[in-house]
Amino acid sequence: MLIDTHCHLDDGRYLDDIDDVLKRSLEAGVDRFIIPGADPKDLGRALKLSEKYEGVYFAVGVHPYHVREFDERYFELLSHPKCVAVGECGLDYFRLPENEMEKAEEKRVQKEIFARQIEAAKRYKKPLIVHIREASDESKKILLELGAESVGGVLHCYNADHQLLSLAKQGFYFGIGGVLTFSNARKLVEVLPKIPLDRLLFETDAPYLTPMPHRGKRNEPSYMPLVVKKASELLWVTKEKLADISNENSKRVFGIWELRVFRRTVLMK
Repeated sequence: MLIDTHCHLDDGRYLDDIDDVLKRSLEAGVDRFIIPGADPKDLGRALKLSEKYEGVYFAVGVHPYHVREFDERYFELLSHPKCVAVGECGLDYFRLPENEMEKAEEKRVQKEIFARQIEAAKRYKKPLIVHIREASDESKKILLELGAESVGGVLHCYNADHQLLSLAKQGFYFGIGGVLTFSNARKLVEVLPKIPLDRLLFETDAPYLTPMPHRGKRNEPSYMPLVVKKASELLWVTKEKLADISNENSKRVFGIWELRVFRRTVLMK
């Protein structure tokens, strides 16, 4: 059984069929799920899902696109027993304003909120789920300057930037998802073998980044075996071995264990 370390099951696109989504995932061999914090308006639903389903966990955090909705009060949920991480937090410079003053202000706010979430992770002793897009230099600098290695975490949807590989020695893992199956993923395909196996995690980022051959459809955790299969072909490691490795890594960083009762009860519905 696999752990989907990053799936937005609190997204509105799952409102009508979350039970079916989880059932398909279990039938496909995925039985534990981490919902990252991204848009604050969805946090309440993530909390409810984690309390309803034994195999569902959540993280508290604000995506770079939602930094102006950040509120310190969210951190109160970091003490919840089903909360396993802080994030997804980080820097995303892909869609910055064209105006230079506005661009500088956007970067400043993103860095400030990223730093505050790192400090919260350290305070509550939770790993980080880090989002980095076109901001590798500054993201790495902030992580190291603020001592994020004391809690570690995962570089979600790892962007294949070689300079970030050194963070493996600082307690960070690398989340690999559906992008690996894309025809234009040459950079990620090239760097994948350079990721230490004991730092490899699998994720879907559902409902986004649906792997081939389902690209264009809504993503869901049941598609994660397609990512593992592609990684297996590239690394010359069996799917079963990769599943075991990624599960052990997930347990180490997030403290998530096997849940036989959850699997039986959901499949019996």
